[in-house]
Amino acid sequence: MKIHNLDIEATINRAQKLIIEDQQMSETIESMIDISILVFALLANRLGLNSTNNSKAPSSDSNRKNRKKAARAIRLAGNKAM
Repeated sequence: MKIHNLDIEATINRAQKLIIEDQQMSETIESMIDISILVFALLANRLGLNSTNNSKAPSSDSNRKNRKKAARAIRLAGNKAM
């Protein structure tokens, strides 16, 4: 996966390789970095998801923009100003 011309997978692989090669790193720090890399990879994989390429229905997709609600909110805000 690439984001703004950065290859996320290659960067993660390079970081994991460096962690394995570092003999002076404590097991605690290594575990913490491994968990951080895992969380980062999971979040990076979710960046491109929307209701057309995941298993959520459009009505339950929290990332989907609901134009009806947005238009209604604008109308209600306009009526309060009067």
